[in-house]
This record gives sequence, C-alpha cells and structure tokens, in this order.
Amino acid sequence: MKQKITGFDQDDEHHWRAILACGHRQHVRHDPPMTTRTWVLTAEGRASHVGLELECKRCDEEAAPEMT
Repeated sequence: MKQKITGFDQDDEHHWRAILACGHRQHVRHDPPMTTRTWVLTAEGRASHVGLELECKRCDEEAAPEMT
C-alpha cells in the first residue's frame, strides 16, 4: 500500500528511516552496491523526498486476509 513520506528519523544504529503517513517507519538506507540512495545522506536530500510515496509493507501485511 502506497503511503506518503512525512519525515525522517534514525534508528538506534543511526540508519535513516522514512516516517510514513500511516505512522509506520521504513528504512531508506544508502548501502552500495545493493542500494544507492545518496539523497538520504543529506538534510536537503531527505527534505526533497518528503511527500513522495513508498510501498508500506506493514500496511500490506495488516490489510491481508488472515489464513484460517
């Protein structure tokens, strides 16, 4: 489920997380060569991504019907 980024914070290991409109958080690591997100390394870069949408896996999991 797509959710807008409303801000950013850091976890206990100082990895950046996007704060989503739903209240969930999602890591947005710059971890080359697997993931290149140099924008997350600066305040200006993070600010430029506020309002963009990310797929929230936790919302998807919560919305999925339970298997009985």
